[in-house]
Amino acid sequence: MAAGRGSKGGRRPTSRKPSAKSSSGSASKRAPKPAPTQKSPASRRPAPAAPPPERPAPPSGPFRLGAVPGTTPGKWIDIWQERMPETPLALVPLPVAGQRNALDDGEVDAALVRLPIASDGLHVIRLYDEVPVVVCAADSHLTAAEELTLADLAGEVVIVPQDDVLRLTVPDAVAPRFAAPATTEDAIATVAAGVGIVIVPMSLARLHHRKDADFRPLTSGPTSTVALAWPTGEPSPLVDTFVGIVRGRTANSSRG
Repeated sequence: MAAGRGSKGGRRPTSRKPSAKSSSGSASKRAPKPAPTQKSPASRRPAPAAPPPERPAPPSGPFRLGAVPGTTPGKWIDIWQERMPETPLALVPLPVAGQRNALDDGEVDAALVRLPIASDGLHVIRLYDEVPVVVCAADSHLTAAEELTLADLAGEVVIVPQDDVLRLTVPDAVAPRFAAPATTEDAIATVAAGVGIVIVPMSLARLHHRKDADFRPLTSGPTSTVALAWPTGEPSPLVDTFVGIVRGRTANSSRG
């Protein structure tokens, strides 16, 4: 009976569940932590730069530049047209006698003038000096020399036009017996006819060049200085731009 209970009525052996430690080695290890989430390439891109501020529209102009005879603003005008294509530059011819009045009356914004000029109320920048020349008839004996001195002009009839800019006195010169011509151009036409000589800056001799006249440098004569002048006070943007061009400032350089 005891044997019967052991085979039939006895307790069945209890089966144990395998523990976590007795399971496979991979199960006994902790699960790895998930890798940190990486930002997408788009999220690492820098924020787009702000658009540059709009440049103010250039002044409409025109910029009025006065110029006395013989001055040569061509290179500065070319630079102006490159930098300020939407703002015209008007070149206003001025007689030397009226250069100051044109600035005082507002006829021009700035002017290329010949010194001397009364500088009160004006900014003045000296630009360059011109050598004087003696203009005479093409067949004059004076053309035999490469250059002349005041001593070489003794006994010559020296014509001084009303728009003379040199104010030169020639020792031992002969005064003409006729009224002074109104302009340098008229004086050169007179000497081309074989009457006297006239002394002018070289640029004026070239400006009024004639086939029947010639000129020679005067080594002992005074030079003529060309300058840029404009009224004092805060300059307009157009004046400031042209002054910068004359002074050699680049388009991107600061004022100074």
